[in-house]
Amino acid sequence: MAALDSSFLRLFEPKSLASGFAATRRDLEKGAVVRRIWERDWTVWKPEDREISNRLGWLDAPASAAEGVPDMEAFAAAVRGEGFVRAVVLGMGGSSLAPEVFARSFPTAPGGLELEILDTTEPGAVADAAARLDVKNTLFLVSSKSGSTAELVALLAFFYDRAVRELGPGGAGRRFAAITDPGSPLEALAGSLSFRRIFRGRPDIGGRFSALSAFGLLPAALKGVDLGRLLASARSMAVECRLDPVAENPGAGLGAALGAAALRGLDKLTLHVPPRLAPLAGWLEQLVAESTGKEGRGIVPVVEGSAEPADRSGADRFFVELGAEDLEGTNAAGQALAGAGHPLARLALNEPYALGGHFFLWEFATAVAGHLLGINPFDQPDVESTKKKTRQVLAAAGRGLDPDLRFDGPRPPTGAAKALDSFFGASRDGDYIAVLAFLPPRSEVAAALDRLAGALRDKCRLPVTVGFGPRYLHSTGQLHKGDGNRGRFLMLTGADLAEVPIPEVPGMARPAATFADLFRAQASGDRLALAEKGRRVMAVELSGPAGPALDGLTTVLD
Repeated sequence: MAALDSSFLRLFEPKSLASGFAATRRDLEKGAVVRRIWERDWTVWKPEDREISNRLGWLDAPASAAEGVPDMEAFAAAVRGEGFVRAVVLGMGGSSLAPEVFARSFPTAPGGLELEILDTTEPGAVADAAARLDVKNTLFLVSSKSGSTAELVALLAFFYDRAVRELGPGGAGRRFAAITDPGSPLEALAGSLSFRRIFRGRPDIGGRFSALSAFGLLPAALKGVDLGRLLASARSMAVECRLDPVAENPGAGLGAALGAAALRGLDKLTLHVPPRLAPLAGWLEQLVAESTGKEGRGIVPVVEGSAEPADRSGADRFFVELGAEDLEGTNAAGQALAGAGHPLARLALNEPYALGGHFFLWEFATAVAGHLLGINPFDQPDVESTKKKTRQVLAAAGRGLDPDLRFDGPRPPTGAAKALDSFFGASRDGDYIAVLAFLPPRSEVAAALDRLAGALRDKCRLPVTVGFGPRYLHSTGQLHKGDGNRGRFLMLTGADLAEVPIPEVPGMARPAATFADLFRAQASGDRLALAEKGRRVMAVELSGPAGPALDGLTTVLD
């Protein structure tokens, strides 16, 4: 039965949950939650206004962002006119995930810049980028609301030093622009280093809600995306998200379903996405996980390329099919899922400019789900814990974490099967597995991790998530430490790291001497932070090329 229909969303509710979902929608209407959200009533979420009323600027972003469009488009035209051919975003979390959606979802317009994202401290990836990028025709877009994250400082120091060596101090600054909040350390640094431009973000929009602000729109403008058309899609969705009753409001209706399902134990939001929408799934991971994973609760985003057989899905899933072509019915996989009693939402997304509307749809749905879960969806109380532990590891000059297992290439060590069976065999109903990969973010490694995730699903019959470190620290890391301790964490590190120095740049306190030191410390810091929270962690160190070593680990699990 379809309980909510629109031109782009259809929600199927199983009979066993339909009455509960309907009651949730009635409660939202009785409490005037939609109206109160639009009125910026912070009591929708908490009795005290801590990081709520000053984080609701995303509500008017589809309209207010239009004021900055001419300036961003003029900047993009000027940069293209000077012969730049590529823009590289240096950022983490909300500053990188929305730009990656634009980079991979839109073709580069004639005359636009090729757009790419660098959001890792893995030294091999940094060295590869340095070898590939020509600083003479590359614009580095340094993007951070706080302007002080260790990854950003390290990457900025590395590429600014390289630009100075090739072009001199005057020429170097012209290759950099910044997006940051007013008064941030990055704003002051960008001025002292003579960046060609500083774009100021809105302090009342949090990072993961910033896709429709300068943090997402400026990179899109550089690629040649039509910002007016994109924002028109977002404004249309914002209008629909004002509607009452809830059954006619796509954002409130989806949020009601997500929240009601999570309260009934269906807290694994399983996203079935075609390859073309994989970047959107990455953005959704952060939005949902970091917004809801706190105070012992949370919705766990699980990204899968195609539908899993219903008998292997588990009893704690809420399925969302992104990019459905036909909303009138369901495909074979959807029919199997609905027939097995799983709630299912199908969302059409057949052309890139509809992404503007989908950004706002999910932001509103996440805010509604946060209300139902009784949490503040706009803070991130546990994110600082890993940063603090990382600084402690660096201060102690430790090499890194002491692994529980070491794999030398594809050959499993003695006792590996027994150790893995013992760790995963203690899983409980409602658990999930998170693979935390501090490994080179290359395509062949990602493919090997997918094979490993499949083996874990088969072995444990649990949802499996995969995240590259340190990127996941700014995405799902809050959920890992803030939810109800349902995660079982497999941390993977590489034994062989290139020694790429982090240069000293005036006005910048470099976080470590080398990227290898920082990368190892971030893995160790997160393991310590997870352990401090009582989480279950197993650390495995891989020697040699990561792909074959991962396949060896997969073979043991099989």
